[in-house]
Amino acid sequence: MRGKTSILLLALVMVLFFQQSFAQITDGPEAEQVKNVLSSYKEAIEALEACNTANLFAKDSKIFESGSVEGTYSHYLDHHLAPELNAFKSFTYSDYKVDVQVDGAYAFATETYMYTIVLAKDGSTIKKKGVTTSTLKKNNGKWEIVSLHNSSRNTK
Repeated sequence: MRGKTSILLLALVMVLFFQQSFAQITDGPEAEQVKNVLSSYKEAIEALEACNTANLFAKDSKIFESGSVEGTYSHYLDHHLAPELNAFKSFTYSDYKVDVQVDGAYAFATETYMYTIVLAKDGSTIKKKGVTTSTLKKNNGKWEIVSLHNSSRNTK
């Protein structure tokens, strides 16, 4: 009987150990570093200054926007984002929430928000509800966005 109890106790300890080893971290310094990367990107968009954001993304990153494959961040920045931001008078986020899960060298983030755009040409306003999912990888001690997908819909 004592042998069975020892084996059962050992099995329980191993299960608890492995469960903890594979747990995803949702707070702590790694999650904060990931949030800082996402915040830097968000702040650049609000400042309409995305030209210095390439360092937040992996060179071979993949960007997806509302059903379109945009390519790498560098391509997206040059052919989509920068020209779009030039057409805006302002871009502001509100009701921003972020959830981050860190699993080893990878992090997974979901951001939800409202955003308001004021167009430069006529001052008209666009208000949308948006969501972004991102995968980040820690590369040489620095978190980089390797995949980003955002989409939006009209507010009700």
